[in-house]
Amino acid sequence: MTSESDQNLWRASHQTGNVYPALDQKIDVDLLIIGGGFTGCSAALEAAKSGARVAVLEAQTIGHGGSGRNVGLVNAGLWLPPKEIIKKLGKTAGDKLIQTLGAAPNDVFSLIDREGISCSAIRNGTLHLAHAPSGLKDLEARFRQGNQYGAPLQLLDANETKARTGSNAFHGALFDPRAGTIQPLAYCRGLAQAAAKAGAQIFDQTKVSDLSYENGIWQASANGHVVSAKYVLLATNAYLNGLNGVSQSEFVPVAYSQFATKPLTDAQRQHILPGGEGCWDTALVMTSIRLNEEGRLIIGGIGNEAGPGSAIHAAWARRKLASYYPELANLEFEHQWHGRIAMTSDHIPKVVRLGPNAVSIFGFSGRGIGPGTVFGKSAARALLFDEYDALPIAISDTYKERLRSLRASYFEMGSILTHALPVTRTGPVT
Repeated sequence: MTSESDQNLWRASHQTGNVYPALDQKIDVDLLIIGGGFTGCSAALEAAKSGARVAVLEAQTIGHGGSGRNVGLVNAGLWLPPKEIIKKLGKTAGDKLIQTLGAAPNDVFSLIDREGISCSAIRNGTLHLAHAPSGLKDLEARFRQGNQYGAPLQLLDANETKARTGSNAFHGALFDPRAGTIQPLAYCRGLAQAAAKAGAQIFDQTKVSDLSYENGIWQASANGHVVSAKYVLLATNAYLNGLNGVSQSEFVPVAYSQFATKPLTDAQRQHILPGGEGCWDTALVMTSIRLNEEGRLIIGGIGNEAGPGSAIHAAWARRKLASYYPELANLEFEHQWHGRIAMTSDHIPKVVRLGPNAVSIFGFSGRGIGPGTVFGKSAARALLFDEYDALPIAISDTYKERLRSLRASYFEMGSILTHALPVTRTGPVT
């Protein structure tokens, strides 16, 4: 039987991650972080470099959740175009979020350089691909709105898109030079390593079962021991499970699967994504494509490759690959894996107050790398130094999602039904 680490390309290609001990004694810290993904590790790094005593408690291993199962696109902004963000948040708050997350790729790549994180970082931009004429109209609107906010976006025609992707399946693309790609698990582990070097205590295999607040101190129970802290950041995103004592983060869990081929030949790499851009399309049930540093082509889409629709999702990936690149129709998939996305109904991340000096951050809706890094750093400063204005979005006292289980089933069944249909070519005739 193939192990999870072998199935997940990022784990198989990054076997040198630090192994951290499990919590085996009582400790006292300034900041307790629950969850060792992008958000938690970014917060730990900032807190430790600021001189605070900080501990990260990870239930599995660093990057086990969505951070280690990510597509690896370091995007600017959110899925939502600027007008939608302004509509939902108002101009002042919306402008702040747009500007902050527009600069997120620069924050990520600067941090990678500064800390010397080895994570196959390539800053050659991303391509948002028009899967149909309607998708191109959407990209034209995003282009106009993005440029109004100073984003250096470029709208590409079908011919330029074909040259960039090596496929004639697309009607055009929106190129964002601010963005890029990384090996996401290596990046997350690099954040943790940098935090540990700065003095943070990091614990693997340490699941927090209870969290309580009394007399100005938070206490977390894990592995039969207690961690006491003045401040708490809950950063489990879509992987929170069984934590007693605080309100649960509310989101819709959505599965996203990826399939990675054998490495392409040198000749194939000359024309298939030769610039190394990461891509995703405008379809309602989105598809992502990218190469990793070995030249494996990775295709992804909504759906659980290990669930009831596993055979359908795998067959879809094969058909989709052939529709984009007929020459790769018979190329073997050597890795397949999935992760969970914490989706919110408005597609805007949440910072929710858990109690005094404690917040939960979740709901990146598939955009974890840039926002997670930025939100984590700003949360550490907000909690430790009362710099709440540094947060990209205001704290909410509560947040509720309606019909979570029903909507999660809807996403999975919708992906199964969509992926069961024949893949049609809607690209321009060439």
